[in-house]
Amino acid sequence: MISDRHASPQQQPYGTAYEQMLENVRHEGAYPTRVRADEAVRLVLAGLGRQLTGDERVDLARCLPLEAARVLTAQIPDIQPLTGWAFVKDLAARTGASQATTRWDTGSVLSAVASYAGPDLITRILHQLPTGYALLFGRAELTPAA
Repeated sequence: MISDRHASPQQQPYGTAYEQMLENVRHEGAYPTRVRADEAVRLVLAGLGRQLTGDERVDLARCLPLEAARVLTAQIPDIQPLTGWAFVKDLAARTGASQATTRWDTGSVLSAVASYAGPDLITRILHQLPTGYALLFGRAELTPAA
């Protein structure tokens, strides 16, 4: 695990809004350092950037702090979006972390993202994505009755 003591002293300071986002994620995820929260934010937002397209992607980027928006929009969306569980598995495979740890990271970050985006935009995002993302954003996964 990386600690704040080992962070590069030449690292550019983040904007206040991103610092606040990192503190929110650090608190939500009970991460020991801001560096660990930053790693989680970058991992999950890059993954989300590979899933979102269209107006929802643009609108979400507008809501996020600049540094977070850059991570999200730097990704090229995948042709075939992943279900929520496949999304977690993909992130775990990319980092070598356990699926349980990655699920925790994903929920911690997407809860913070939801607070920036607001309920209406999150609803639109959830309608665009395949099943399984609602729980990652801290919502119940509701399905219509047959």
